[in-house]
This record gives sequence, C-alpha cells and structure tokens, in this order.
Amino acid sequence: MELQELCEEFLVYLASVRALSPNTVLGYKNDLQLFQQFLTPQTEVCSITKENILLCIGQLSKQHKSAASINRFIAAIRTLFKYAQKFEYVNKNPSLEVKTVKLKKQLPRYMTQSEAREIINQPVNNELLWQTRDYAIFIMLYSSGCRISELVNLKLSDFKDNYSWAFVIGKGRKQRKVYFEEKSKSALKAYLEDRQKIIEQNQIQNPTDQLFINQKGTAITTEGVRYILSKYSGAEGTNHHVNPHAFRHSFATNLIANGADVRVVQEMLGHSNISTTQRYTHITTEKLIEIYNKAHPHSDE
Repeated sequence: MELQELCEEFLVYLASVRALSPNTVLGYKNDLQLFQQFLTPQTEVCSITKENILLCIGQLSKQHKSAASINRFIAAIRTLFKYAQKFEYVNKNPSLEVKTVKLKKQLPRYMTQSEAREIINQPVNNELLWQTRDYAIFIMLYSSGCRISELVNLKLSDFKDNYSWAFVIGKGRKQRKVYFEEKSKSALKAYLEDRQKIIEQNQIQNPTDQLFINQKGTAITTEGVRYILSKYSGAEGTNHHVNPHAFRHSFATNLIANGADVRVVQEMLGHSNISTTQRYTHITTEKLIEIYNKAHPHSDE
C-alpha cells in the first residue's frame, strides 16, 4: 500500500469510527501531508524505516518548528503506523523507536479576576457587535470552564434545571456536566430574548437548536467566537489580546486558588489525566511565592 492511500484511509477512520473532532482530524491531516511531502506520497508503507522518520524530524527542525509541533508530528506518525499494523499493512511500527523531543514546562496562561472581569464586561460597556450574545458567551466560558468548541456546540435542548447546567461533549466524545452560576443564567436568558427576535425578524421557519447564532440566525462557529473575542480584546476594546482558552485556564486556576479539590476540578474540566489538572496548582503556588516575596519585610535586603 502507498503512503497516500494509507493516510486517506486512516483519516476517514479517525473521523468516522473514532469520531474525533474536525479540528483534531485536521491536525492529523496537516502532519500526514508533511510526512508525504518528505517521503513522497507514492512511498510503499512497508518500506518506511525509523531512519526515514528521523530524517523527516530533521527537516522539521531545520524549519524551526517548535518541540510541541515536532512531538505532535511524531504522535501522528505513531498512530498512523499503529493503524497500519492493526490491519496488517505492516509487520511492525518503526516510529516506536523514535524518541520525542523534550518540552520546556509551560504553565497555562490565565487571567486574574480583575482581567477576567474587564473582558467579560466589554460587551456591556463597549457594544461592538451583539451585546447580550457576546456578554453571555464570555461569562459562560468563564463560569463553566467550557472549551470554545463545547460552548459553540451547545444546543438549547442540552440545558437542564432552568439553565443551571448542561451536558457537553468534550474530547474523545466524552459527555460531562458543566454548571452556570446566577449571573451566567441571567445573561443567557437576556440573550435568548434577543435570539428569538432575530429569528422572528429573519422569518426563519426552522431555527437551529444551536444556542449561539449570528445576526442572520444561523449557528455561530468557533472561528466566529474567536473573531468576537478579538474585537473586544483588540484596539477597539481592552487592547490586550485574550485567547478563548484563557477563560478555561482562569476558571480552573481560580477554583484551585479558592480551595477546590483538584479531583473535583479535573471532573469539571473533563481531563482524563489528573496531571493535566495539577498544572493549575503550580500556577497558584507560583502566585503565592510572588506575593510572599513582595510582601515579606526582608524581601529588599
């Protein structure tokens, strides 16, 4: 079997059988396209060796790709060959002998409570797009710890108990509950009133069940939310760029800083591995040390 044929079959498998998200499948596709460029699409899969893969990694290094990007590439190749081995296209997985690149430990970037409050209130104080919708998006991201894709895919039918909580589908198609406090519920209800007006104005007969829509009444995308956030955190807003994932990081950091159990936060974030959640304890520890060093009477000596 040729490499191109295997990659195409593998991507269909990821999207259909594994039911991975479109963004995850796209990530695999990009890495596998690089693999084909380095080795040519017509390369016989059974002829690929560890040395071939190492040469590809060398090319990525020459292109100044980050360690994280190189490790993602290696992971994609390993999964591809695992698939090929499972269906007996190859006898062994040559990528298993390839070591990943050591990563520098990077703590998640988060917002302080005042920074979070500033960006959340931007739609109220500086109406650039759709005030009630944008405010609801920001405060719901912050109060629930949802990933941007999870929030965008929320449907009206997912909500329970007067919008107090909802089911979301996270990574690996895992379902979990996310919760919304009173301010989020109030913001959501105000938005829903405007949402209904937009549907009526556009005379939409079969409106989407997706929670968040645009001014035309169609479901908003993750790129749409990124655009909204870029407007409010750009030159017309706070002039301090915020990534959507910062809401999730801030949600977790503030919970742990206020005494929440790490395993409870793990459940709320939908992390499979608790070590992922434990990164937030390092953030709060660093913050405590910083506060101590500034406040200690001998800190200037």
